[in-house]
Amino acid sequence: MQGRTGIPDSHQYERSVEWTKKMGSIHLFRDLPELKHFAAGEYIFRKGDPGSAMYMIIEGEVELVIGKSVIEVAHPGAFIGEMSLIDDAVRSASARAKSAARVFPIDLKRFQELIKTTPSFALDVMKALTLRLRRNEDRTTERRTVPTRGRVAATMRRKRSTRRTR
Repeated sequence: MQGRTGIPDSHQYERSVEWTKKMGSIHLFRDLPELKHFAAGEYIFRKGDPGSAMYMIIEGEVELVIGKSVIEVAHPGAFIGEMSLIDDAVRSASARAKSAARVFPIDLKRFQELIKTTPSFALDVMKALTLRLRRNEDRTTERRTVPTRGRVAATMRRKRSTRRTR
């Protein structure tokens, strides 16, 4: 279904996230000893940091933050920090544990090895990147085309639908 802007609505994105959580690469990392633990409120990385690893969320929720705004809440099965690993640029957002979280770090060497040996992993990363790009495009288009009151209502709808999908 498409929203008023002609772009697929957030419900499609939420269903896609659910699929990724159920079918994604989490099984590759769940029981490995390199898992890192973060308490609620603790930063996994900060905007502007060099990106030497991406992370797979194994347990808990992680907020992606730019400035004081939470732009996304990532759940188990989601990747975070993949952009910096791929393009060798500094972090474009901060990642903060919303609840106690366990994450698996994936450095460049392991990332390249996983892409070669596990094609489904590469597809999962591409799906995660595409989903984030589409969400960002939706937000940008919404800011330009929807009056403020409409943006507030759309944000509230997205938050309600996110709570229902957990």
